[in-house]
Amino acid sequence: MKIIYNKILPTKKFKAINLFGIIFVRKEHGTLTNIQLNHESIHTAQAKEMLFLFFYIFYVFEWLFRLIQYRNSMEAYYNISFEREAYENQDNPNYLKQRKFYSFIKYYSKKQH
Repeated sequence: MKIIYNKILPTKKFKAINLFGIIFVRKEHGTLTNIQLNHESIHTAQAKEMLFLFFYIFYVFEWLFRLIQYRNSMEAYYNISFEREAYENQDNPNYLKQRKFYSFIKYYSKKQH
């Protein structure tokens, strides 16, 4: 996985964004911790199994749905199934070794925040 430090991506609210398996990190936020790197690795696995393009389409549509549901952009973000899976398992360095395909599906109905 390639990591690119820059001053543009992602927005200032976030430290990193994963685009097609390349992680963009804002320089002012410093380097990624192992936990953050694991979080982004989980997103890479999710995106690969959805052939990347479908991952981003579903991600945006689910965020829009959650935005209507919660009426708060950050709460919508934290309740996207892909994010729930990544946040819940980012502390487990072995998660990707034991993760089953499409594991994010079980997080659709589970509220995180």
